[in-house]
Amino acid sequence: MTIADDRTRWYALYTLCAASLMIVLDATIVNVALPSIRADLGFTESSLAWVVNAYTLTFGGLLLLGGRLGDLYGPRRLFLGGIVLFTLASLACGLSTSQGMLVTARAVQGVGGAVASAVSLSLMMSLFTEPAERAKAMGLFGFVASGGGSIGVVLGGVLTDTINWHWIFLVNVPIGATVVVLTLRLLPGGGGTAAAGRGLDAGGALTVTAALMVAVYAIVNGNAAGWTSGTTLGRLALSAALFAAFLALETRVASPLMPLGLFRLRNLSTANVVGILWAGAMFAWFFLSALYLQLVLGYSPLQVGLGFLPGNLVMGFLSIAVSARLVMRFGVRLPLAAGLGFAAVGLLLFARAPVGGAYVLDVLPGMILLGLGAGIAFNPVLFAAMSEVEPEESGLASGIVNTAFMMGGALGLAVLASVAATRTSHLRAAGHGALQSLTGGYHAAFVVGALFAVAAAATGALLLRTTVPRPHAQVALSES
Repeated sequence: MTIADDRTRWYALYTLCAASLMIVLDATIVNVALPSIRADLGFTESSLAWVVNAYTLTFGGLLLLGGRLGDLYGPRRLFLGGIVLFTLASLACGLSTSQGMLVTARAVQGVGGAVASAVSLSLMMSLFTEPAERAKAMGLFGFVASGGGSIGVVLGGVLTDTINWHWIFLVNVPIGATVVVLTLRLLPGGGGTAAAGRGLDAGGALTVTAALMVAVYAIVNGNAAGWTSGTTLGRLALSAALFAAFLALETRVASPLMPLGLFRLRNLSTANVVGILWAGAMFAWFFLSALYLQLVLGYSPLQVGLGFLPGNLVMGFLSIAVSARLVMRFGVRLPLAAGLGFAAVGLLLFARAPVGGAYVLDVLPGMILLGLGAGIAFNPVLFAAMSEVEPEESGLASGIVNTAFMMGGALGLAVLASVAATRTSHLRAAGHGALQSLTGGYHAAFVVGALFAVAAAATGALLLRTTVPRPHAQVALSES
């Protein structure tokens, strides 16, 4: 391979990372700006949740379908379409002057984000086929995927404080346009397997998308409706029934949307379980620590964002410069377990942060350990998930991995919020002060988040194979 070709591959990777960062950011960047959005557009407390939920529902529901469409019709084609749709929807979000306009645009953002995200890992695998280079590429890609959430808190605070909330969406427009141009120049095209006569499993696509959307809706509204209420249980039962119908369909069609044999791949199945637990732990970091800084310590949105900066810097350095070397030397199990162990300790440090905490003593150590853990652990998860996947299934596998993290994050956040609220209520009932009770609720949730990280570490250490990805486990893209 020539130097020019090698540079092109890395520029293509940077393009994929820019797109992925833009999409991941929008899952968290909006949270810091919610109070400003509520005041400006007149949302109620309950309707404000739809600014987040509209994006979460469509994003989580369409990841699997987006991954399979990439396999069928070519990942670059789907990636481009997703980025164009996401960028236009971001423009609409930024220009929104009414509640309906913003919520609708957020839902369309989720559609575009899901399609582009579902195939981005597959495209990255096609660019780097040699294990050592793939490990380095996954380090950068993993930093974007794992660090994007906390970077969103930083950027959301900066933009909301220094300009206004509209710019958390408008900033996507020039980035998206640049990504489209660079994608056309740098990424190889391909027709996918539909050119060979394989078509879309419409029944499978409909049932699994509906099942995921209903499940996400049930989870994100579980705390408000009550986890044992008929409404929540009914939604979960409907999701389970739809998923059962999907599985039944997949055993009967000639070209299934999701070949069930894919789950016999041990590393893929295990990595998805790890991803669900790891996402729950990460959301304890992104959301709960931001709430602690803002509501207990009284930080402004900008101060909250800057508070995350040390952890992000540590995470970025380790993801890009260290994690790949660890994987190539020790395999996936040891770095994964070690990284998740560091993250668990970081969350436990947050579980002792007091009401009148000082940043250097009570916040910074946990931030550093969480950045250390995420920087080491995320690369092995991605590496393991894609290590045994054949080229024609890589888009679907990418979609499955993204879905696991999405569902884990949604479920983890719901569980953590419920634990925090319950503990806070008990402390208030026992006569403790408002801030003390609120902090006690966060402490309980941080402990649960640490348990998620420990469970993820144990699952990966015990069940993952130690091998690195096979050289031929890649996406074979024909020239367009």
